[in-house]
Formats: sequence, structure tokens, C-alpha cells
Amino acid sequence: MNIHEYQGKEILRKYGVAVPNGRVAYTVDEAVEAAEKLGSSVSVVKAQIHAGGRGKAGGVKVAKNLDEVRTYANEILGKTLVTHQTGPEGKEVKRLLIEEGCDIKQEYYVGLVLDRATSRVTMMASEEGGTEIEEVAAETPEKIFKEVIDPVVGLSPFQARRLAFNINIPKEYISKAVKFMLGLYQVFVEKDCSIAEINPLVTTGDGDVLALDAKLNFDDNALFRQKDIQEYRDLDEEDAKEIEASKFDLSYIALDGNIGCMVNGAGLAMATMDIIKHYGGEPANFLDVGGGATAEKVTEAFKIILSDSNVKGILVNIFGGIMKCDVIAEGVIEATKQVGLEIPLVVRLEGTNVELGKKILAESGLNITAAESMADGAEKIVSLVK
Repeated sequence: MNIHEYQGKEILRKYGVAVPNGRVAYTVDEAVEAAEKLGSSVSVVKAQIHAGGRGKAGGVKVAKNLDEVRTYANEILGKTLVTHQTGPEGKEVKRLLIEEGCDIKQEYYVGLVLDRATSRVTMMASEEGGTEIEEVAAETPEKIFKEVIDPVVGLSPFQARRLAFNINIPKEYISKAVKFMLGLYQVFVEKDCSIAEINPLVTTGDGDVLALDAKLNFDDNALFRQKDIQEYRDLDEEDAKEIEASKFDLSYIALDGNIGCMVNGAGLAMATMDIIKHYGGEPANFLDVGGGATAEKVTEAFKIILSDSNVKGILVNIFGGIMKCDVIAEGVIEATKQVGLEIPLVVRLEGTNVELGKKILAESGLNITAAESMADGAEKIVSLVK
């Protein structure tokens, strides 16, 4: 789950992690009022969307007076920002963060991720702040420093201090930088983050160490114990089909192709998309109905796939382990009848009760093409769609 920058900074502030003062605004008048209350000689007007690269897309402006705040707010609110993370369709800006300006001395990068190679949380830091960390990794990897964190001990002060020295933070800022890193680690662990990224972390002329930007993502599987984080969810920033899928405990991600996929199991879903590509097709979605799908779940999955107007055919690829093939077959038939399916449908079943499942499909009288294998199914649906 993603949240906005201003929400991330609210969380950081609660943990004693220093951030600039700021206020959220939903209208131009609110933006001007926020800048007035902050009373800073310079204000920053920042678009709030779930994507990076806002500055390059014109979503971050520095205003020297209230008139400029009004001009920039009017310019950014309602604008569709297209960044490297939004895709070509972009995202509409519906809220702004109005923040006080600060006297920036130097910019740095600090981030926390779960390193799956070591199964440990790792803190990364670089003196190349303000630049995408992927660019730094590609061009100057020697400028990225890492500390692997022991889950029992947590981030040790000496590790934070070593990072601060490695990225050349001036000695007068070291103690504040260490406090900042320790607080950020606490947020990451206690709030079940999947990413906590500060880019840039800045030192200021006033002697502060601040998070000028903040990106916090959270593990969906831990949201049941993070009720306060759930309240930050902004449905306007999410795909409507993905929201609907989450209501039925379906894992769905919309893609750009025209072949809808309904599969049980994330690994099988990935393999299904790969084999569709192999035969010259383009998958329209990732959809995992899970190991214990019911006929109702399958019906809803069909409806979600068909709500995408780009879908010209559907491949159902089910391996019946916990989930029985006859149950899936009944769900497919029920869904086909309910939605009045008019596009090609190829079904490949394997596993528990597979013969019964195939018999149910064959006797349904519906226009369903059976497949004997993944390759056969992919080849057939690509051919039918073309």
C-alpha cells in the first residue's frame, strides 16, 4: 500500500524524525491560506500523487510570495502529471502539500528495504541525494553504502554513524543524522514498511537534518495490525478494478494487453503471462484467485477481467490442488452465463477432479475451448484473439 508524501511525513514526525513544517491543501484558496499560516519567506508547492519524478514533471514549484503560491497551486491542481512511474496516462493531482522553504546546504539519500538475498532489512545511503537511486547504482555504484541490520539488535548507532561518515555528512551534523536514521528504522519496523525512502535528506544552514521528501510503502499482508495506516489509503490513486478485486480477496494487477488471465497461484500466474508473451500475445492482467477459490470468487474474477474494455479473450489456467477442478468448472460456467460472455474463452484444467471438471465444461453447451496444457492454452487463446 502506498501513501502520499505529506502522510509519510506525519508518521515520521510522530517518531521524532525531522521534517519541514507543511500543510495539505485541496483547493487554491486552501493552498494560499496554508502558506500564510506557515509564514515562511519561501514556500514550496508540491503535487501529491502516488508516483516519483514529480519535480521533473512540473509538480514541484518554489514560491517567493503568496501570489506565486496561488499561481502555482492553480497551475498544478487538476493537472495530469506524467512521470516515469505513472506511465503515459499520468495521474491527476487532487491535493497539494504546501511546505516552508529551507536553506539547503547539501542533499543525501537514505533508504530502507528488505534485502531478499540476506533476508535482512538493509539501510542504504548515498551522497548523491536528489537523484533516483537506480541512476546512482548504474552510474556510480561506489557511492552507495549499505548496512545490513540484525533483526534481534536492530540498527545500531555505530552503523548509522558509519553510514553518515561514509556519505560525507559534515561532523557537526553527524549526531542529528544518526538520530534521524535510528528514527527512520523504528518507523520501518513498527509500521511494517516495505520501503522507507528519504530522497533527499538535507542538511540546512540552521543546523538541521531534514527529510525533504518521504516515500513510505507498506506490506499489504500486515495492514490488519496497522489500522492507522489503513486510514491513509487514497482510493483515487488506485485502479478501480484492483479496488474491486481486493474486496473479494483476489490479487489483481491491470496490464496493457488484450488477453485476460485467471489463474490460481502467483507463480503459475507469472508463468501464464510469460507463455502468452512467448506465443505472441499480450496479457491484460495478473489475476491470482488463490488456493481456495469458490464459484462466487471465480464469477467476480470474470467480471473484473471483463470490466477492462481492452480484453478480447480470456485464458483460465487452473491447477487443482486445494481447489478442485470441478468447482472451478462450475464457477466458469456460472460466470459465463452471468456476464453473457461474447469473447473467446480457453480453459486449461489440471489436478484434483480434473476429469470431472472437463466433463462439466464439455457438457455445458457453452462456447468454451478446452486446452490440454499451458502451451496449448496460450497458443489457442492467442490464435483466437488474433
